[in-house]
Amino acid sequence: MRNFLPLFLCLLFLILLPCLANAQNTGQQGEGSSDGENEVVRIVRFTGNENVSNTTLQTLVRTRTNREFLGIPRFTPWYYFNRWFGVGEEPALLDRAVVANDINRIEVYYENLGYFDVSVDTTIVEYSQNRFEVSFLIDEGEASYIQTVSFTGLPEFQQEGKLENFYRQSVFEGERLNDSTFVFNDNYRAQQLREEQTRIIDFLKNNGYASVSRDSVRALVKEQENAPQQLDVLFAVNPGEIFRFGDVHIDLRGPDSEEVFDDSTTAEGPPHTEPGYTIYMRKEDSAQSKFSLLTEQIRFTPGATFDQSAYLQTINSFQNLGNMVIDRFGLSEENSLPDYTQTDIPVHFSLQTLPKHSLRMEFFGMKRYGFGTGVGANYNNNNLFGRSESFTLGINTNFEFVSARTLSEIAPEDSSGRRTSTGSEIFQSYEVRAEYSVPRLNFPFVFLTDADFIESARTRYTLSYSQSNQLYFDINSDIRFNLRYEFRHSPRLISFLDLIELDVVDTTPSSQFRLNLIDEFGEGSIELLRIQQDFEPQFSSILRYTLRSQNTDLIQRDYGYFFEYSIAIAGNVPHTIDRFIVTPGTIEGAIPSPFGISTNELAYSRFIKLSADYRRYFPLSPNTVFAIRGFVGIAHPYGGSETIPLNRRFFAGGSNDIRGWNPFRLGPGSISPDEVSIPGGEIKLALFKEFRHTIMRNVLGANWMAAWHTDAGNVWYGPENTFRSEENIELLNDGKFYLDSFYKQIAVGSGFGLRFDWEYIVARFDLTFRVHDLEEGWFNNRAAYFSFGIGHSF
Repeated sequence: MRNFLPLFLCLLFLILLPCLANAQNTGQQGEGSSDGENEVVRIVRFTGNENVSNTTLQTLVRTRTNREFLGIPRFTPWYYFNRWFGVGEEPALLDRAVVANDINRIEVYYENLGYFDVSVDTTIVEYSQNRFEVSFLIDEGEASYIQTVSFTGLPEFQQEGKLENFYRQSVFEGERLNDSTFVFNDNYRAQQLREEQTRIIDFLKNNGYASVSRDSVRALVKEQENAPQQLDVLFAVNPGEIFRFGDVHIDLRGPDSEEVFDDSTTAEGPPHTEPGYTIYMRKEDSAQSKFSLLTEQIRFTPGATFDQSAYLQTINSFQNLGNMVIDRFGLSEENSLPDYTQTDIPVHFSLQTLPKHSLRMEFFGMKRYGFGTGVGANYNNNNLFGRSESFTLGINTNFEFVSARTLSEIAPEDSSGRRTSTGSEIFQSYEVRAEYSVPRLNFPFVFLTDADFIESARTRYTLSYSQSNQLYFDINSDIRFNLRYEFRHSPRLISFLDLIELDVVDTTPSSQFRLNLIDEFGEGSIELLRIQQDFEPQFSSILRYTLRSQNTDLIQRDYGYFFEYSIAIAGNVPHTIDRFIVTPGTIEGAIPSPFGISTNELAYSRFIKLSADYRRYFPLSPNTVFAIRGFVGIAHPYGGSETIPLNRRFFAGGSNDIRGWNPFRLGPGSISPDEVSIPGGEIKLALFKEFRHTIMRNVLGANWMAAWHTDAGNVWYGPENTFRSEENIELLNDGKFYLDSFYKQIAVGSGFGLRFDWEYIVARFDLTFRVHDLEEGWFNNRAAYFSFGIGHSF
């Protein structure tokens, strides 16, 4: 990893080579060439913009220079590449018509911010032959302020407090002058007025006024006579008539539709409709779905007052089923505007199911100690019983042949210096995994099905069984079961409840495995005890709740945010079995293997685990993004337990974590990676930042980005860790978290890299230097560490 700089540069050269070779075909411009008679924009300036940043104005105008590398003024290497080699970026040419349009754009932007007296002019100067500077001269004028906001024309509602709640949710709510007039006293923003107009329209549509439109809600702005910069705003509303949901018509076609419906039915009266209204349903036999599945997705009641939010939730419910798509939906049969001359508005859905069965096979090769191969098969049925139940069955197996010579090289020496390998071996493993899910809430959360804070939900059951034999220990069986409830609260917010997550792992370490540990750490050492605990048969259970929100593109990650918070409580199921079933009244700390799967007893640990992961992306310019991420995690044993299982600890290092260190090789604390015998920690703190700047677009089909990253953090043993050997206290204390010294054990890596963005996949290459190496100190390690990843690191 240390000496990858030459390899990294060679890789970059190989990527650029086709571009350079293409120069011979695209032009012979050479050094000292010019752009002929073209007028090239080399400088764009803004003056007089005291209240709007240059960056904001640069995003508005279309008159631009060539891209500046890392935002350095007039440093445009891609422009010079084009002049010299015929590749790179074409010159940014001056277009006076575009400049004139830019003046209008700037004026409109300022007017939307309340600068109604703004004036914008421009000067175009040729400071060198065919090289131009374009300056936008801005006189902002005085800003206008909204003093009061009033509402008129809003209807009265029978439900008490509905209109009052509507007012309270307004951004213009302030001191109240009367029932519908509020003091605001803040800057004029046209965008705020538009958002309030949209809010009024949505509020009315959700309460029966289906015909309301933007023309029905107008914001009237009036200047005060003695102070023209002080404005009064009146929202004049014409809500129209109240409408009801009419009959519902649903057509369901099969995957290979022939537009011949083989079955039809209706649903009338409570609980499906109000009296006098009907749900009409038709389907083809090939759709293989029950009519009850369709009626369950309807979130409104035909005959009830029109509610746009319930109508949209119905559309989302059909989309989230997973076994069908919506071909057409609307409030009229011809998919045109509704007929507002009638009080009842009919609703139409045209649906089509997807193919029910699918089978995917995959073959792969592998190399670890030797060479191996594997095969996997995955069968899916997306509509098992006709109510959009999804069933997936997957089988994966692989084997690896390791020669006697290779084993003799990787096998450790015993106390006499001899290798412990005896001959060639074949390592093999397999896994069988089944998953069953339904697009609704099952027991015990059925009562939440119609809750207002849940848009859609899914219940998922997963069961897997695997076996594997390894170099020094075998996994006789690994049985996992998970019952998960997934809730979508809004387009941005989702949550997961893992009500039951069980994992029964039965391992058999070889006698040689234990002898090797004794040779390395000594009989009775704390390392030997802890490593044996990590690899002994275990029974773990988890109850976990996760909350996740995002409004960013998970591939591009160039705006918005992402956060995930999680809390988990572990070990209560085996503890209950231990205390009340196996040995009532006595806690042994281990239980027999369930169903006689193994003769080994299963240890367990009780602990609580919390984590918070927050990421934010700030677009600084059209080509530059600043990204930050913070992570905090803590796992704490309780109820007599002293350790956290190996697969539940926090780890640090790797291309998607703190770069500059190998995966799982940073920490705990300041313990050297060569001395770490108990990996992972119970506490993790990490902070990441990254600047990403697009340097070339659509080169080899990808956008090229240069990145500067800095990662900092570590993992530590928690306060409940106990050390039973005096000889190891000093070493292991170096990995323990102490408030007065943990900051000295923060590892810091920083460096540069390239990103190649092909829209649906991002390839990442990074070179990282250890700014703070916990072994060598600050700025003492000059080695460069190379890492590669798919996707942005965060």
